[in-house]
Amino acid sequence: MRVGLVGFGKAGKAVATVLLQSEEADLCWVVRKTTNLQHRSVPEFLGIKDDNQGIIFTIDEHTPAELFDKHPVDVIIDFSSERAILAYGEAAAERGICIITAISAYPEKTIDFLKMLSTKTRLLWSPNITVGINFLILSAKILKSIAPYTDIELIEEHFKDKKEISGTAIKISQHLGLTDKDIKSVRAGGIVGRHEIIFGFPHQTVRLIHESITREAFGNGALFAAKSIVTQKNGFYTMEDILTPYFNVQ
Repeated sequence: MRVGLVGFGKAGKAVATVLLQSEEADLCWVVRKTTNLQHRSVPEFLGIKDDNQGIIFTIDEHTPAELFDKHPVDVIIDFSSERAILAYGEAAAERGICIITAISAYPEKTIDFLKMLSTKTRLLWSPNITVGINFLILSAKILKSIAPYTDIELIEEHFKDKKEISGTAIKISQHLGLTDKDIKSVRAGGIVGRHEIIFGFPHQTVRLIHESITREAFGNGALFAAKSIVTQKNGFYTMEDILTPYFNVQ
């Protein structure tokens, strides 16, 4: 599976590390905003021994069409910004390239654009693409359907400099019928990300907890998502869509 990566910040580098270490993915290139590291080998830069010579390109170096034609891929994984897909989306969809986007939030107009692209290719959008957090959300929804009368508390913890409420926590709150005001936030040190849902029963308590120990968790999720949709028919997918069938295994 040939993969192109858009975005090479902290999360992007972690995702690239996972892709390079996987036998199921071939990281062909990375696109980033700045000219720093231009034309460097991704494995060499990350210190990973790999025969694959994935190259770092700047965003203005090629048009999306030129990039995809010169360096074809099967899947694009996007860890950049909410505007990036507006530049490359149509060219990718026209070529049937799968798109995995892990951007935290999109404006409504952009979400409509994603759904339009999904008529031409397979597109998966997940604000938090870790397998664990999406398993947690599905489990919480099931538990609430079993016991809708329980008290529910939602706590999110992140690194000290994160100002806004966790987008993942907002997504969880929406699934559980809570509001942003119901979310309790903790900011301390270098916490990557921790989400806890507390179900308060009259005579027992259930706690569902997910903690990202390192950002490589995003890479594991992106790889799982890519493998899951690359053989599917065109459409708009979420992590919930590809995880739900596993809950039906007897």
